[in-house]
Amino acid sequence: MSHIYALANQKGGVGKTTTAVNLAAYLAAKGKRVLLIDLDAQANATSSLGFDKNQMAASTYEVLISNTPLPEVIQLTRRIRLDLAPSSTQLAGAEVELVALPEREWRLKKAIAAIELNYDYILVDCPPSLGLLTVNALTSAQGVLIPVQCEYLALEGLSQLMNTIQLVRKSLNPGLIVRGLIMTMYDGRAKLAQQVVAEVRSHFGDRVFTTLVPRSIRLGEAPSYGEPILSYAPSSAGGLAYEQLAEEVLAGDRVDVAPKKTPAHTDP
Repeated sequence: MSHIYALANQKGGVGKTTTAVNLAAYLAAKGKRVLLIDLDAQANATSSLGFDKNQMAASTYEVLISNTPLPEVIQLTRRIRLDLAPSSTQLAGAEVELVALPEREWRLKKAIAAIELNYDYILVDCPPSLGLLTVNALTSAQGVLIPVQCEYLALEGLSQLMNTIQLVRKSLNPGLIVRGLIMTMYDGRAKLAQQVVAEVRSHFGDRVFTTLVPRSIRLGEAPSYGEPILSYAPSSAGGLAYEQLAEEVLAGDRVDVAPKKTPAHTDP
């Protein structure tokens, strides 16, 4: 069974794309077949894996607007078992164009259905907004991974995101769950960062991953080389954190899909 997760947070600069790219890379390194779908017009996930967003013959824009089959868009990356459905700057106009299209909230879900069985994990990197592109991702997904920056203002948008998830669950995707919150840009020396982590955990409990992704110069440098942290600086604090996060995700998914034991029959 394929696990489909949307990485969403309407606040920009929280490490959403960094998490999408590096989680995808580590899941692939651990033997999983992974597809990363870049649904952000900034195309940062696309460039972070070494592709020129201005040179894409076709992108997720064509998938959503022109019904181009997803297999025609998917690119092989330099990482074994990691594929990419790239974005392009054209996607900036998709929010407006989608409004007039039939089944506008379901277009990504239908596209994914054609390739879903080819992958163990499909990760969708959403734009920093709660518009139709993010709604398409949430409608397609089984769960939402929410990167949360370890700063006070990062908490303010969480309630709005949770309301959007609830609305999508009510009208478009009843099975959608919050798969987990990922604390990013953590600085253990800052008391505020510790307080933010404690507050998020007090509200969301075990839905918050144990892994704390630190502030890291290496994580910031890796995209400029078109590489995930796994190949750029795997022994850095950021590399070790994303490896641990991938292990947490895999462990949780194994628990979720484990068959339930049937009680042994006993005579009265």
